[in-house]
Amino acid sequence: MPMKNRRRLLAFLVLSGITAHAAAAAAEPSSEDHTAHAAHGTPATQDSHAAPAAPDAAAPTNPPAKRWASDAALREGMGRVQAALKELRHHELGHMPLAAVREQAAQIEAAIRFLFANCRLAPDADAALHPILLPLLQSAKHLQSEPADRATVAALRAAVAPYPRQFDDPGWPATPDSAAAQ
Repeated sequence: MPMKNRRRLLAFLVLSGITAHAAAAAAEPSSEDHTAHAAHGTPATQDSHAAPAAPDAAAPTNPPAKRWASDAALREGMGRVQAALKELRHHELGHMPLAAVREQAAQIEAAIRFLFANCRLAPDADAALHPILLPLLQSAKHLQSEPADRATVAALRAAVAPYPRQFDDPGWPATPDSAAAQ
């Protein structure tokens, strides 16, 4: 990713509050009786623990008439994401230890960081990739801090669903419902 795009990505992260959300989630005290919510005035509802909403940048977009080309780094990084999502299926079924959930979320975050460091796409393809990666990164961070939240896995799958429709990657064949294939 060219330096100019990295700066734009960093600015987007700062402006969208993603980094602030992650820092606040990490700093928030944890408690089974929800006293943490009282400390900052948030009602203790089940919805307050739901997976984070995707930023506006992740709004659905029409896939290009022809899918974007993928480079080796993109295929490798997204392959890592796909492998972690496959493992997280065990969490959705209720038989994965929370430590393993955290590890898979960390694998997704590491894969995204690998992509930011190594992926070299055309500017338009790069711009199409960011609305996929940013909510994916946000949800992975949330899953690391709240591994019992199975709904976050659905948020991860929703975030990555546009990828096979928008990018030509043999490891992710395009299907009408790509989320179901993962």
